[in-house]
Amino acid sequence: MYNRGIRGATTVINNDKHEILDETVVLLKEIVGRNQFEPEDISCIWITMTPDLDAIFPALAIREMEGWNMVPLMCAVEAAVQNSLPKCIRLMIQVNTTKSQQEIKHVYLNEAKRLRPDLVISE
Repeated sequence: MYNRGIRGATTVINNDKHEILDETVVLLKEIVGRNQFEPEDISCIWITMTPDLDAIFPALAIREMEGWNMVPLMCAVEAAVQNSLPKCIRLMIQVNTTKSQQEIKHVYLNEAKRLRPDLVISE
């Protein structure tokens, strides 16, 4: 068993509570679906948002999902770098798994696909 990091990112159009919460859930569900793990397998989830998103903590969306209330979550502000992708939510999930690094499927949605085009799965 290994502790692996799974990356994911998405963007929202507006700094809106509902949009941030909804896109966070969509991103997490996509990561879980592609990697097939349960909340019990997770060590912790780091959540960052770009400084232009401050309407709500995205961790709230995860805490309200059934079975996820005991997963350790931490929110932070992404480093403010010139010309970086705006309105971006990122997840770093540390999960206990038997999968190799090459078997892990990272997820990039919406405009965040530009961050790692080499990892984007064609739909």
